[in-house]
Amino acid sequence: MIKRELYMKKIRPFMNQDIIKVLTGIRRSGKSVMLELIKQELFEQGIQESQCLTANFESKMISWVNSVDAAYQHVTEFAHANKGSKVYLLFDEIQELPGWEKLVNACMIDFNADIYITGSNAKLLSGELATYLAGRYVEINIYPFSFQEVMLIEKDKSAKEVFQSYLTKGGMPFLYQFPSDEYSTKQYLQDIYHSIILKDIAERNKIRDLELLQRILLYFLSNMGNTFSATNIVKYLKSEKRTLSNETIYNYINYATSACLIHLSPREDVIGKKLLQFQEKIYLTDHGMREAIYGNNLRDIQQVLENIVYMELLRRGYQVFIGKCGEKEVDFVAVNAAERLYIQVTYLLASEETIEREFLPLEKIPDNYPKYVISMDEIDFSRNGIHHKNMEDWLLDI
Repeated sequence: MIKRELYMKKIRPFMNQDIIKVLTGIRRSGKSVMLELIKQELFEQGIQESQCLTANFESKMISWVNSVDAAYQHVTEFAHANKGSKVYLLFDEIQELPGWEKLVNACMIDFNADIYITGSNAKLLSGELATYLAGRYVEINIYPFSFQEVMLIEKDKSAKEVFQSYLTKGGMPFLYQFPSDEYSTKQYLQDIYHSIILKDIAERNKIRDLELLQRILLYFLSNMGNTFSATNIVKYLKSEKRTLSNETIYNYINYATSACLIHLSPREDVIGKKLLQFQEKIYLTDHGMREAIYGNNLRDIQQVLENIVYMELLRRGYQVFIGKCGEKEVDFVAVNAAERLYIQVTYLLASEETIEREFLPLEKIPDNYPKYVISMDEIDFSRNGIHHKNMEDWLLDI
């Protein structure tokens, strides 16, 4: 089990503080493991195991997780057994308990408790917590393994070998616990994908037409890294002899985003520094699912590389936008507090025409923030203050 230090650095400042720590992310991205890592760190600080109450709210083996009253009663007894000492509540997939937010709110008010919760529906958690806890929580997004985390596990292999596998396998942590062949990897990712569709999207949002939902999600998978348009989806569905309103399409997008399956990145005018209210791009939380469901990751390597960079920027704490500079497009504008980066992503700078296409939009941006072109090339093409980075090197440089 690797330490996932990138996330622990974000969690540590809030440990033992009167604030609820909310870990959100796609199913099987490692949220449960993060709770174990938090427990280990608490034990290193001198906290006793008897002070920690851990529960997975998806479990059928724990009777008290089935209702708010039963859970509250159990926590009350646990707190009393600790005779006034601080207790540590680590609740996994808590959104499975209807009314869970009332339980968390009561535990925070009534007990001397340090609370950590996880959930696979980001908007459900943040929306309801915002209502009940009014600023007394912090949300940390947990993502599948980065390339750097995979390299920590596959440290006996070369970066090139690991990256070649990462392009199709993605970063779901379970896949790196045991040796797995192409068939078992695909089967595992397909199972997660269908679980997300059924449990986190269809059941939660009472969608009856699963076949239509799957068609739309397949469209998202195939168009990873491309501009989203409801009109294009309508045309796609017509070709499949199906119809759907724009409102329903946007609802489905919202559901998939809430389930942490996809991300939409808005456009920004990099000269006027204003958001443009159209032409968002679709990205996937884990590109390995695309290979398992749709295939063609290596054929569509440009899309996959762009998706990998987008997710890496999110891991590093940036807000990410698509840049518009006049008629030119900049793949990513990454913003974090006072920091700002501009990034172009391409497979190879194989010709002078490609070099001009990637560097020129960055050269036209009239500020002095760092600008990068990232590709698989090993030769450095940096010019005019714009840094050229090899993809593997950039992913490992943190």
